Amino acid sequence: MNLHQLRFVREAVRQNYNLTDAAKALFTSQPGVSKAIIELEEELGVDIFTRHGKRIRGLTEPGRLVLGSVELIMQEIDSLKRIGKEYAAQDSGSFTIATTHTQARYTLPRVVQAFMLKYPKVRLSLLQGNPRQIAEMVKSDQADMAIATESISGIDGLITLPCYQWEHVVVVPPDHALLKSKAVSLEEIAAFPLITYDSAFAGRSKIDHAFGLRGLKPDVLLEAIDADVIKTYVELGMGVGIIAGMAFDAERDKNLRAIPVGHLFGMNVSRVAVKQGAYLRSYVYTFIELLAPTLNRKLVESAMSGNKDNYEL
Repeated sequence: MNLHQLRFVREAVRQNYNLTDAAKALFTSQPGVSKAIIELEEELGVDIFTRHGKRIRGLTEPGRLVLGSVELIMQEIDSLKRIGKEYAAQDSGSFTIATTHTQARYTLPRVVQAFMLKYPKVRLSLLQGNPRQIAEMVKSDQADMAIATESISGIDGLITLPCYQWEHVVVVPPDHALLKSKAVSLEEIAAFPLITYDSAFAGRSKIDHAFGLRGLKPDVLLEAIDADVIKTYVELGMGVGIIAGMAFDAERDKNLRAIPVGHLFGMNVSRVAVKQGAYLRSYVYTFIELLAPTLNRKLVESAMSGNKDNYEL
């Protein structure tokens, strides 16, 4: 048994059981991958994959258990490599963050700026997607960290910790009728066409749930993946917008007004997520603390080690 065989098994699964694609991804030959997998199966005494002719089609029951062990072993190997790199260069390396548009556009700029002043040699990359996509990026080692709202919590294989709370705001033009209301209600909002986030983003489920509890079916005119698009169409007078409070800037959004509606849709919590069992370089802990000062290294390490005590805001 050797590491090459384990890599081949893992990559075969990642490439949807296509050995040709697995070989290309690992810069080797397809016959070599096939032979190595067969030799591993013979050594273990079980079939890892189901086959149709010479083609593999899926995992056998013992193959699923083997894959779980392979993932753990390869994760530990990756951690060993990172440890070596960190102690060879304490203040340099690469760091990839997967996040949503709202976080990247409105929350992270000040954090990234402060981080780069501390670690100018670190190559920082931002990947964007919806919460499900960015969680998968961390699980598949495409990113070191994910930052999004509650929808990334409770995902197997990830450790998540709360960063900060926020509420939704209704955005309208300066002369809109809703600005005359002392306490905006769901019924008042539902009287206008609604422009808000796609169902995968930023507490949209809470918005839908709140209307549903009151038996209201608002006219959702447009769904978008980021607040800038929502605000653009509100400025055109096409409807009332609901966005994350952090996405409204009174200085930049001079053609709009914001009405806080946390009393209608509840508070939301943005969270940071890392892969369970991953090795985090020291500057990753620094970034987390810049993002949420309450999340010091000791607390994050405790969560990473499996401490079940819940930390909430």
